Amino acid sequence: MSEEVDVLIVGAGPIGLACGIECEKANLPYVIVDKGCLVNSLYNYPRNMTFFSTSDRLEIGGVPFISHNPKPTRSEALEYYRRVASSWKLKTRLYERIEKVEKEDELFNIHSSKQGYRAKNLIIATGFYDLPYLLNVPGEELPKVKHYYDEPHPYYDMDVAVVGAANSSVDVALEVYRKGAKSVTMVIREEEINPRVKYWVRPDIDNRIREGSITAHFNSNITRIAERFIDVRTPNGDIIIANDLVLAMTGYQPDFSFLEHVGVEIGNDEFKTPAYYEKTMQTNVKNVYLAGVICGGLKTNAWFIENSREHAEMIIKSIKKK
Repeated sequence: MSEEVDVLIVGAGPIGLACGIECEKANLPYVIVDKGCLVNSLYNYPRNMTFFSTSDRLEIGGVPFISHNPKPTRSEALEYYRRVASSWKLKTRLYERIEKVEKEDELFNIHSSKQGYRAKNLIIATGFYDLPYLLNVPGEELPKVKHYYDEPHPYYDMDVAVVGAANSSVDVALEVYRKGAKSVTMVIREEEINPRVKYWVRPDIDNRIREGSITAHFNSNITRIAERFIDVRTPNGDIIIANDLVLAMTGYQPDFSFLEHVGVEIGNDEFKTPAYYEKTMQTNVKNVYLAGVICGGLKTNAWFIENSREHAEMIIKSIKKK
């Protein structure tokens, strides 16, 4: 027997929760389904991460977000969104993956890993943090290769390679260096550290590279990963570097396959921007909406929690008009 709702929200991140809150306000039957835990993407951030946004810009549902400093930490954010979900008694279905969506007349038949649903409207708020860009080189499947970074302790006394030159790569390289890695080597396909790296961090990484504490190979790529070393192609030729662990901080991308499965058109532009109407957030598929970071496609810096909270209100306003 399928559970019937007016709205099924895919993704229990901050924006998915905000959509649930608007459903509560409008007295619309709904569920929020996520394949992981509550705010799963935030949970997978590094343990000591600090947000770029101030706490007030991360608030949803009128619940105050009080943090020790203007910019909250990961642990404070997890506590806050747990409190939001509890305060609003949000109807979440966690550790439940959506496997199939079928359209039948004016309803969506939705099959998850645990049960079935019938919904009049579908809101996709899945973010982009689940699918890392792969290096696509031999050896990438080895356990020593990580696409997510948690904390520096496991890298003590290890030869570590960090792939990438954006904020996450720089933060990781500096932290594992300061926490006792035997060596830290950055492999960077561009000719310099990303210009968008935080301005207060840029001098630190530049100075560590300049003094040789951290080795950086620019205009370079890893071509093979082995248990004890990596092969790197540099402008000066191919080299072999002793290596215990590879942290591939190469960024992440949305789950385009799920969007396509539902029938959402993906643009031909460089960012593969999904089709939606800006005033309602409805896609080319009737009664299917997008909310949050997923709206930017590959341009993952276009939408954040603070500038996409309003999507929830826009969507529920559109649904109520029907």
